[in-house]
Amino acid sequence: MRGWSFPIGRFLGVDVRIHTFFLLILGLSISYASMTGATGGRGFALWLLLLLAVVVREVARAIGAAWFGLELRSVLLLPVGGLMSYASSEATEKATTPEMQKRMAVIGPSANIGFGLLLAAMTLTIAPEVNLLERPWMSPAHLLRAAVWMNILLGVVNLLPASPLDGGRVFRGEFAKTKGVMKSSRAAAGLGQFIAIALIVAGLLVPNMWLVMIGAFLMIGAHMEDQGLLLQTDVDAVRMRDVMLTQFSMLSASDTLEDALQRSVHTLQDVFPVVRGANLVGAVSRQSIVDALQSDGNGYVQGVMTRSFQTAQPDDSLVKTLRRIMAGQGAQMVPVLEGDRIVGIITPQNLALSMGMLNQRRKLRQPE
Repeated sequence: MRGWSFPIGRFLGVDVRIHTFFLLILGLSISYASMTGATGGRGFALWLLLLLAVVVREVARAIGAAWFGLELRSVLLLPVGGLMSYASSEATEKATTPEMQKRMAVIGPSANIGFGLLLAAMTLTIAPEVNLLERPWMSPAHLLRAAVWMNILLGVVNLLPASPLDGGRVFRGEFAKTKGVMKSSRAAAGLGQFIAIALIVAGLLVPNMWLVMIGAFLMIGAHMEDQGLLLQTDVDAVRMRDVMLTQFSMLSASDTLEDALQRSVHTLQDVFPVVRGANLVGAVSRQSIVDALQSDGNGYVQGVMTRSFQTAQPDDSLVKTLRRIMAGQGAQMVPVLEGDRIVGIITPQNLALSMGMLNQRRKLRQPE
C-alpha cells in the first residue's frame, strides 16, 4: 500500500499519505463531467468532495484514536476510508482487539452519515429549492447534492462486512472468536470480493460510476487483505517453540573466561546462557569473552555476563515477544523457560535461519 502512495504533509505529529488511486478517480471525475456536459472544473470539485468525505471520516477516527489512547504514527487515505498505523507496539495490539475494532468501526460511518445529514439540513434551510432526492445523486452538475450523498454513501458502504471496510474488520474479529484468526481472515476477504462484485454489477445496472469504482477498489483491497493479512496471520501464529534452538551450550558463572572461550570454539553459538546450579543468572556473548580476555586477562564468566535479560515461554507468540523485547533495550538472546528449566534459546542469528526453514516447510506442506 505504501509503495502506491505519496506524502501530503504532517499534521499534529501524524504523517498523512494519499493513495495514487485518487489520481485515477480524478481523471474519471473530469471525464465524467465532460460526458455530462459539465466543465472539467466541476469534475475536479466533485473529486474534492470525495476527498473531503474521506478526510471527515479520518479526522473523526483520529480523534477517536486519541480518546482511546491510541497514538498514531501515520494515516494512509484511501478512496473508501483510510489505514492507520500506530506509534507503538502496545497501541497496535490494543487497536487490533475485537472490542477496540468495534469502537473504531462505529466512528467513521457515524461521522460521514452525520456530516451528510448536517449538510442536508443546511441545504434545506438555505436553499430549499434544491431537490436532494433527484437523480443522479452524485453529479458534477449538482455539487451540493453530491456532497450530501457522497458522505452518506461512504458511511453506508463502510458498514458492509467486507474487508478492508470497518464492517469487515468487525466481522473478522467476531468470526475469529469461534473459528480462529486464519479462517476469519479468509472469510472476510472472500466476502469482501463477493460484495465488490455485487457493487460493480449494481453500478453497471443502475448505472452509477461511484458504485463501480467502490466495487473495483474493494476488489483490490480484499485481494491485498487476503494476501497481506494471511501472511501476517502466519507470522502471528509462530510460537517460540517453533523457532527456538533446543540444542545449545550453557556456561557456568564460575567458569573461567579461557575455559568459556575454549568451549565456544566447538559451537556455532554466539551467545550463551549462564547458569549457577540449575538457575539461569545471565547471558554472555563470545565477543564479550574475547574482549575481556584482551583487556583484563583471565577472569570469571560472572564478571562479564549481562544480568539484564527477558525470558519467554515455549507457547508465547514470537511476534508479541519480540515486540515486548524491542520496546525495552533489545536482547542478544532470549531464553525460553519451561517452569524454571531452560529448554531453548532465541538469538538473532538462529531466528533468521529458523524462520526461513519454517517457511520452506510450510510451502512443502501446502499441496497436502
